[in-house]
Amino acid sequence: MTCMSTFYMWTIGCQMNVADSWRLERELRRLGYRETRQAENADLIVLNTCVVRQRAEDKCIGRITSLKGWKRRHSHRLLVVMGCLVGDAEDLKSDYPYVDLFIRPSAYMDLVHHLCDNALLPRRQIPSLSDPVPVSMHVPISYGCDHHCTYCIVRLRRGPERSRPILEIVHEVESLVQRGVREITLLGQNVDSYGHDLPPARPHTGENSSPTLVDLLYAVHEIKGLERIRFLTSHPADMQPAIIEAVAALPRVCPHFELPIQSGDDQVLRRMGRGYTVDQYKALIARIRERFLDRQLPTCSIATDVIVGFPGESNAQYEATYRTLEELRFDAVHVAAYSERPGTPAARLPDDVPREEKERRRREVDDLQARIVGQINARFLGKTVEVLAETRRKGRWQGRTVTHKLVHFQDQRHDWRGKIAQVRITWTGPWSMIGQVVGEAGQ
Repeated sequence: MTCMSTFYMWTIGCQMNVADSWRLERELRRLGYRETRQAENADLIVLNTCVVRQRAEDKCIGRITSLKGWKRRHSHRLLVVMGCLVGDAEDLKSDYPYVDLFIRPSAYMDLVHHLCDNALLPRRQIPSLSDPVPVSMHVPISYGCDHHCTYCIVRLRRGPERSRPILEIVHEVESLVQRGVREITLLGQNVDSYGHDLPPARPHTGENSSPTLVDLLYAVHEIKGLERIRFLTSHPADMQPAIIEAVAALPRVCPHFELPIQSGDDQVLRRMGRGYTVDQYKALIARIRERFLDRQLPTCSIATDVIVGFPGESNAQYEATYRTLEELRFDAVHVAAYSERPGTPAARLPDDVPREEKERRRREVDDLQARIVGQINARFLGKTVEVLAETRRKGRWQGRTVTHKLVHFQDQRHDWRGKIAQVRITWTGPWSMIGQVVGEAGQ
């Protein structure tokens, strides 16, 4: 029997990976493990990996390789790789024979079972159910995806969409709220299609059909002590009017939408397998903004994703994307240069946009977005907004507005963690704002 007591967790990638890592950390603490910040001192090292972009995959490979010496020095300790890098475990075992265990995405309980079955546990087990939780948490509501975007490896790694039952999600959120969480983000590869694979049950309407994201929003909204609810990521082809109406109707659901456009050219969208046109996407954005129309301040925010340099993307097609971003004026644009993902349909297309040109386009979009969001945020100058304070760093509190704007403020006299402060904005920039506290919301 091997006595183990400490673990080290390394996470890269999307919010789903972050959520998986937090849940695994919680399970390890329940078994009596203690977290260490130094990998060298750990009895158990877990790397939660991402391969959605080549750069992320390269980081993961580098991290695994860097631990070969650690494993040689400490052969009795455990090295585990999980996440989207794990496709064919046999091939990975051949490439990295010093890794003890490969675990597929979100299957973190496989590690827990392995530790218990092989008695790889701390000698003195002191389970802890009171591990610290942040103010804001991600709660997975589904795993996998049913879309077939030609560039995306997520479906190959995470499989088809699998929704969690509403009651299971509600019970988890209730537990988190009891421990101090005040904001939750309902998380899925495509939250808009939540529930289609579940048995008929419509708690919100009473209809005899499968539950939807709308039903889930109404159910979670009833939880006492929960201040805010967010959801991501949405797919433009699946964003129904009922979802928009639910966001408008439920006070604690934040009017922030994550709607990846990926390209502003119809031909590129078809090659990507996105399932909508640019005009259909623009109509959806117009519908959302019309529903939350306010002439004084933006009362909703919209973020998007863009891929530049997709196979076959001409200069004219890229320019169409650039003009679309200029026109729609998003609150955030997450832009990435295309990188081939082996096994995806797009990998069979010629990767014919030079790397230098991809990078030029990426920087140009970044510069455009910095200018646009700087102008959007400038409208908040002198206005008072409600900020849910999450942490204090370097003497300043920081948190976000309902429209996901990052705000910093100073107040040494009060503990604002988990509370909503009314903050008058005194400075704005493209990525954050600074303000002064003028009171607490609801008082």
